[in-house]
Amino acid sequence: MKKTLLYAALIAAFSSSAFARDQISIVGSSTVYPFATIVAEKFGQDSGFKTPVIESTGTGGGMKMFCGGIGVEFADVTNASRAIKSSEKELCAKNGVTPVEFVVGNDGLAFASSNAANKMNLGIEHIAAALAAEFSSELKTWADVDAFVAKQTNTTKLGLPNRPISVMIPPPTSGTRDAMGSLFMKNGYKKLGIKGNGYKSIREDGAAIEMGENDNLIVEKLVTDADMFGIFGYSFFDTNRDKVQAAELNGVKLTFENISSYTYPGARPLFFYVKKEHVGVIPGIKQFINEFVSEKAMSMDGYLFGAGLVPLSEADYAKQVTARDSL
Repeated sequence: MKKTLLYAALIAAFSSSAFARDQISIVGSSTVYPFATIVAEKFGQDSGFKTPVIESTGTGGGMKMFCGGIGVEFADVTNASRAIKSSEKELCAKNGVTPVEFVVGNDGLAFASSNAANKMNLGIEHIAAALAAEFSSELKTWADVDAFVAKQTNTTKLGLPNRPISVMIPPPTSGTRDAMGSLFMKNGYKKLGIKGNGYKSIREDGAAIEMGENDNLIVEKLVTDADMFGIFGYSFFDTNRDKVQAAELNGVKLTFENISSYTYPGARPLFFYVKKEHVGVIPGIKQFINEFVSEKAMSMDGYLFGAGLVPLSEADYAKQVTARDSL
């Protein structure tokens, strides 16, 4: 009965305008956006289908649009810099949407500053202490953070500078913000030995500056202010090495190898999700997925590697191929 009702909903959604939209609609993560754009352009050039339309809405915004329903007014694919949340799965299920998950590759969060600044190496526990709201009244400079972490963990101070804390962070709708919360804040609290959920509240006194989905703006501001730091993905850092540098975190450099091995504390996977109900209805979706999930795109020799994507292991790539072929 449930399947019959879902089929009826699909027919209703598409019957009057089955091919009113002959371009794939993609929304979501600004981190995955450059990779998806490269794939979309190659797909448009070689496949005979129109180039997909891609919007950089942030992971959270993309999930909301993607899970909103079935039909030509809803996105076919959403990019994500973190896995789909249980609340988003529930929204999708409520609206008859079946999301099919694909892991694009690996990424690492950069804690970056201008190349003109003195390089500062620290730990994720220092970042957590610097950004947490509960310590905002006592920690105003990086020297304050250094002393606090040393006392809290019974370790030697790193010699962090007496510079005001000023960090540009992703917006709440961003998957990179979620990754920051998990990899830097939550794990940083564990290193500090602090229990509870205090890591979830970011300070609001101007030291943590929420930015939009435009990472170019973060780089521009870093270049003009040597006291500022910014948090964004490895691929964007990699393409702007002439302007910015990444701090070592807990003694580990932000490199391809350290992301691939997950020894870098900010390493994470990247995703995209396909709406199963739209496959075979909106022209070209299956073919687009075939282009994206392919060795020529995702492997060490693939064209996305040159754009800064850290490829999956052979075993993880094989899982994506299985998911691709099951559509």
